[in-house]
Amino acid sequence: MLKRPFEVVGEPALPLPTPILMGKTGFLLPLLVVVLLPAQGLTLSADSPNNITTDQLALLSLKSHVTNDARNLLATNWSTTTSVCNWIGVTCGSRLHRVTALNLSYMGLTGTIEPHLGNLSFLAWLDISHNNFHGSLPIELANMRQLKHLRFGSNSFSGEIPSWFGSLTKLKALSLHDNKLTGVIPSTLWNLSKLEELDLSNNHLEGTLSLEIRNLISLEFFFLNGNLYIGGEIPWVISNMTSLKHIDFSDNSFTGRIPIPPPSAHWFSVSMNNLVGEIPSSVCNWSSLQGLNLAENNLGGTIPDCFGNLSSSLSHIDVKKNKLHGPIPENFAKGCSLTSFYFSNNQLEGSLPRSLGNCKDLILLDVGNNNLNDTFPIWLGHMDQLQILLLRSNRFHGNVDKYFDEVTAPLFPRLRVIDLSHNEFSGYLPTNFFKNLYLIKEEFEKKDEPEYVIDASIDGYVYYIGKVSFTIKGLETDVPQRTTWTGIDFSGNQFFGEIPEALGELQPLLFLNLSHNSLTGSIPSSLSDLTELESLDLSWNRLEGRIPAQLKNLTFLAVLNLSHNYLVGPIPQGRQFDTFTNDSYIGNLGLCGLPLSTSCSNNEELKPTLTNEIFTEEFSWKTAMLMGYGCGVVLGMSMGYIVFTIKKPWWFVRLIERSEQKYVQGKLQRSKDSISGKLRSFSFLVLIPSC
Repeated sequence: MLKRPFEVVGEPALPLPTPILMGKTGFLLPLLVVVLLPAQGLTLSADSPNNITTDQLALLSLKSHVTNDARNLLATNWSTTTSVCNWIGVTCGSRLHRVTALNLSYMGLTGTIEPHLGNLSFLAWLDISHNNFHGSLPIELANMRQLKHLRFGSNSFSGEIPSWFGSLTKLKALSLHDNKLTGVIPSTLWNLSKLEELDLSNNHLEGTLSLEIRNLISLEFFFLNGNLYIGGEIPWVISNMTSLKHIDFSDNSFTGRIPIPPPSAHWFSVSMNNLVGEIPSSVCNWSSLQGLNLAENNLGGTIPDCFGNLSSSLSHIDVKKNKLHGPIPENFAKGCSLTSFYFSNNQLEGSLPRSLGNCKDLILLDVGNNNLNDTFPIWLGHMDQLQILLLRSNRFHGNVDKYFDEVTAPLFPRLRVIDLSHNEFSGYLPTNFFKNLYLIKEEFEKKDEPEYVIDASIDGYVYYIGKVSFTIKGLETDVPQRTTWTGIDFSGNQFFGEIPEALGELQPLLFLNLSHNSLTGSIPSSLSDLTELESLDLSWNRLEGRIPAQLKNLTFLAVLNLSHNYLVGPIPQGRQFDTFTNDSYIGNLGLCGLPLSTSCSNNEELKPTLTNEIFTEEFSWKTAMLMGYGCGVVLGMSMGYIVFTIKKPWWFVRLIERSEQKYVQGKLQRSKDSISGKLRSFSFLVLIPSC
């Protein structure tokens, strides 16, 4: 995302009108008359009603086509009772007293551009950006041959880009971004040799780029991003455009290999296209680059080793969502200036290079969804600028808690987002780590307005660096990197033990996911102090006890998943809990109350029943066995006494005695006298199993 530097709020930096000095000398008067007459005559001509009236009528016509002036700026200020040069947004030249600049940006205006605006023939600066002007652009604007800066961005203009823009030969800046323009880029634009900035981003343009772009010999800023349908190969001549500093062709349909940017380039983005091949080895010569974005293409091969050397100039690098493999380069230089590092969603292997510790200004590190095999990078904890750490879906392993027990100094003091999900971490949840994160609360409370975590300011342009993916309700969701955004995801590991009470101290936390572990104990009521929490997932653990009623205080909670635990008792009712479905509690057979179909009786507290089915089955056959055993013992003892007293029937007595001998010799090796009574009872129990 890009914030453009030339979109000035207020009037542009053009000379203000100054009075013409009149001489008041005596003996030099004849000479002054001779010298000043031409200039004085010219001034009088310029101030004549016909010329200034032309500008006034053009502006009043524009005002009449404004259908909504939300702040009443034009309604209260553009009046015939005051000089045009004193109207808001209007600047006049100091010599000719004609309108030379019109800046109506960010005024909340709605309307259309009418043809009379083209009568402002002395206009050099025209900025109506960030309003809601719509319709097409009238051809009469081609009469403004003095125009050097034309900014119509962030409106709702439609239709094709007019070819008559090519007649404005003095243009230095043409900005039409964020409109609804369609069609191809007119070839006449490639003749504007004085053009320094061309911004056609975020429209609906299509077609290909002509080799004629090489005629733009003064071009420094070239933005085509977000048009989707501009395709074909990026012309190779771009590497010879030695004035180019910023190139953004992202989010289009370009094909072929990565073009080589000119050596003057400071920002180069071709992300979200269909580029193929490998990252060229010539990247090692791109020493002026401060930002490089190759994300979301079909690039393969390995990452050139020289990437580490470029880190002394690069501040932002993004190669996520490609097909890169092999290790991450090890040689990140001392004095590394990287602030964001996106290498996620590739097939990278090996360990996380320790030389990343040289990047003391690193704010974001994202290596998720790769094949990295390493232990927890505790050494990153000393990087006091790190705010976002994403390690998910790799093969990181080991006991995390022990690292924090071995270190006394605070680690990760500014971390806002951490994602360790779907790795092989084990041990207790790191209580000391959560206590360190409490420092984010102090900074959070100081923020009046949410800010982007990462701003890249390069050559006066401010870039907002991407988004990060976070799992919410089982789905990966792209979330903007705002300072108010905080989250912890430790799901899909092998953590055990209880949930630390210290988590309740992280009041700004928005997302907490501890699912798919082996956590035990109860849900701590301190989680109710997470007053900003929007998503809580504790599913697939071994948690027991009741759901704390205090969780009803989480008034922003939109996602709750407590399924597949050993929870019991009534589900809290009211507030956000009234919005959750059965899916939030499934697999906890001891729970009752809405939204479940199981109602709660008075003072009811069912026992943990994750194994209730097994218990029920065991109860059935054990009960039957015990009942049969009880009856059998009574009858067996009685009948046994009678049989062995009267010795009849003899054949049965002999049978029992032979069975007794075999049992004693083969199984228990006990004496015949000590077991005979029990064996007789057991024999009759077999013959008479129930009452």
